[in-house]
Amino acid sequence: MDFNFYPMIITDTIVKAASPPVQSYVLPVSNLDLLAGRAPVTYLYVYCKLTIDGSNSFIHTLKSSLATALNHYYPFASQIILNSKTGEPEIVCNNHGAKLVEASIDITLASLDFHDLNCSLGRLVTVNHDFPFTVQITKFSCGGVAIAFTFDHLLGDGSSFGMFLKSWCEIAQEKSISCVPDHHRILPASSPPTYDNSLDDTFICYKIVDSFPMLTNNIHHRRLYHVDAMDIDKLQRLSGTRTKIEAFSAYVWKILSKAIGESETHCKMGWLVDGRRRFNRKAGDVLNYIGNVLSMAVGEASVEELKQGSLMDIADVVHEAIVKTTSEAHFQDLIDWVECHKPGLMLAKILLGHEGPGLVLSSGKNFPVAELDFGYGSPVLGTLCPPMSKIGAGYMDQRESAKGDGSWVVSAMIWPAFAEALESDPDHVFQTMTAAHLGL
Repeated sequence: MDFNFYPMIITDTIVKAASPPVQSYVLPVSNLDLLAGRAPVTYLYVYCKLTIDGSNSFIHTLKSSLATALNHYYPFASQIILNSKTGEPEIVCNNHGAKLVEASIDITLASLDFHDLNCSLGRLVTVNHDFPFTVQITKFSCGGVAIAFTFDHLLGDGSSFGMFLKSWCEIAQEKSISCVPDHHRILPASSPPTYDNSLDDTFICYKIVDSFPMLTNNIHHRRLYHVDAMDIDKLQRLSGTRTKIEAFSAYVWKILSKAIGESETHCKMGWLVDGRRRFNRKAGDVLNYIGNVLSMAVGEASVEELKQGSLMDIADVVHEAIVKTTSEAHFQDLIDWVECHKPGLMLAKILLGHEGPGLVLSSGKNFPVAELDFGYGSPVLGTLCPPMSKIGAGYMDQRESAKGDGSWVVSAMIWPAFAEALESDPDHVFQTMTAAHLGL
């Protein structure tokens, strides 16, 4: 693919909620929203060929069903502004609308480089900071379509966005929505707020006046990989009783230890942990919560331990790191930690890149992929598309492939040596994504 080739924008419209509330209102954000920050989060889906003669009906369906979906997820049609008194962002629910961009490219899907996101799929994304939710629909000459959904992280996390996209599809198919979203964002701090001091080892707060010392560590490769189901099963067998994601993490961490400088003696790995199932409340109230309910588990190991240890040994280290964050007490501590440190820019220290090489892994195992059917057929690919933003640690996202055969799609934002180590490993777990993997 030509590195200088970009899609041509056809139309740029704003879709508003069809039946908004009579009056606008301000939705305060929770402490865990503040911790998540305002980075763009993009999910990209590819549809081989629409089951209709043209795309006009498809576009009309998307727009009309989005307008209805925004009735149920009204904060997604909001504006985000900074409160001058508190120094914190607020979600102003005023039916500002969602931005919807239509574009086209005179090439076929099969001609795309599905491995190097910098040169292909990553260019099918629109980020507009005036709109917390943006959609870009790109039509290909073969009849295929790519849809990029970009959310402001302050609106929610992966679980929130997955619920929204699933509801949108149900509305497009004229079905009742299966999830009634909870927009209350009530995750209160304790009175007085208290927290375990170990959180100070994991998280840090920078006041607005502080400089923000984040290293980039040469992290600029955005890559997409296919992982076979049989390789995932093999890794789990080698890891004993651990879960698939723990076994996969152990393998990745071991490879990571081979891709860092000789002067490094330790390296870290982090995992995003969803807290919805950790709260001891009515299950439906928490599971349908729209907003951020994320923490960061962080593990550290010596390079020698990672190189010499078995997958079972490393998977045990992974498990012990993650399990520390899987309680209601941990999440309440985290809410209280933010309460004690705000206002300011709060984040996990591993993202700064100052404490040696690190990698953060996110699992989207429950995120809708094949289910993202707007009534015209299921996608052949659904993945998170990492943004080209300044980051001090590598990042990976894992989710089920659209095939439904147990294989995974893994997107990554990593440094060149790590990419080379993953792709040259003799076990060939990480296969560079190609059109053939998608049946194109």
